[in-house]
This record gives sequence, structure tokens and C-alpha cells, in this order.
Amino acid sequence: MDQIQIGRFIAACRKEQGMTQAQLAEKMGVSDRAVSKWETGKNMPDSSIMLELCDELGITVNDLLNGRRITMDNYKETAEKTMLEMRAMKEQNDRMLLQTETLLGSVSVAFLLIMCVLAKYLPIQPWIQAVLIAVGLVQLIPCVYYALRIEQSAGYYKCSSCGESWIPQYSQVLFAPHFGRSRKMTCPHCGKRVYHKKVLTKD
Repeated sequence: MDQIQIGRFIAACRKEQGMTQAQLAEKMGVSDRAVSKWETGKNMPDSSIMLELCDELGITVNDLLNGRRITMDNYKETAEKTMLEMRAMKEQNDRMLLQTETLLGSVSVAFLLIMCVLAKYLPIQPWIQAVLIAVGLVQLIPCVYYALRIEQSAGYYKCSSCGESWIPQYSQVLFAPHFGRSRKMTCPHCGKRVYHKKVLTKD
């Protein structure tokens, strides 16, 4: 998807409706700056407001995502192309999120180890050693929480029994025995409690 083209299309449709950026922003419940970023191609409208935005601009979501009005002659072909592009974009975003999770976890664990090493080998009082270890442990808790949030929401978990892919609740991921990113959970499709491998695509 060409965000620059989509932005120009949003601007053109807004002007056709006789609205300023401020008026459109007010209708959508966002800031003028958000609309400006849409129209310059710096950001895309959030998916939660796309339908409402399209109603305001008098276009379809397919029109919006293609940056032009789609005729009935090529509607099916364009819709399929748009879906493939959106799927590829989601996979890329999920891949980046999982890389972020790995980095976050690695930095957090490394920091904890550094604090433990300092506490053990520096000639300091016992209470300072305890503080260093506590600092290492305290920073680990939110890092683990956010890392698991990323893992839970990015991509899917594929059942090793039936092959179906799904997105579990955070609590299911948190309490599941795991090996790397594979977690032992009860599959909602086949009902078996087996290991599920983290995958980027549903198919």
C-alpha cells in the first residue's frame, strides 16, 4: 500500500466533502495533527475508525486502502490484492514485534545478571548488595509482562495435534509451560493439551 497516495486521496475526498482538517478531526475524535499525518502519508488511520472515516469521506474501505475509487470492473481483483498486502503488512509488523520481544527479554536478563555480578564481586556492604539484586529483579517484572504481551498478540499459536492456529488469552500464555516460544495449552479446536508453536501466519 502506498501511504503517500492514500494520504493524497484522503485529502482530496475531504475537500470534496467541503471539510477542513479541523472539521474532519472533530468528527473523528482525533487531533488536527493526526489528520495532517494521514494526508501527508506519515501515518495510516487506525483500523478502529476506518469505517467511520470512509462514511465521512463518502468512500469504501477498499477505496481508502488503494488510494483511489475502485470501479466494479476491477473490484474483486483489487480487493484480493489489498487483502494480500494487508496480510503481508501484518506479518511484517508481527515479525518486528517478536524481534522487539527478544531484545527486551535479552536486555532485561542481562541487566539482572550484571546487578548480581556487581553485588557478588564489588567490595560493598550486604545491604547495598541486596539493593542491587532487588533493582535487577524489579526491572525484570514489567519487562517479562510486556514481552509476554507482545508474544501473545503477535502472530498465532499453531496446535501440534490438529494444526489449527489461534490467539490465546494472556493468562493462558502466562501460565503455560513453555520451551522457547512453544507453549503447552489446551487447543480450542481439538481440545487436546499439547505444545503450540508460535507462527506468523494462520495458514
